[in-house]
Amino acid sequence: MEIKILGTGCAKCKTLYATVEKTVRDAGSDAKVTKVEDMADIMQYDVMSTPAVVVDGKVVSQGKIPSAGEILKFIGK
Repeated sequence: MEIKILGTGCAKCKTLYATVEKTVRDAGSDAKVTKVEDMADIMQYDVMSTPAVVVDGKVVSQGKIPSAGEILKFIGK
């Protein structure tokens, strides 16, 4: 599973990345978490606001920092 955090590097984007990384690790998932900060790459996902979460190519959240519970749902845990 591949999880991408879309954001330009703002405080919310950094917080979301840390939250997703910790939640994935705590859940024992082997999902790969990466940051996408290049605006051209972000625009390919048609997101209207950041931060956003993409799981296996599908945008599952945008414009907010989801809770750990929501993140677990995204990764099927």
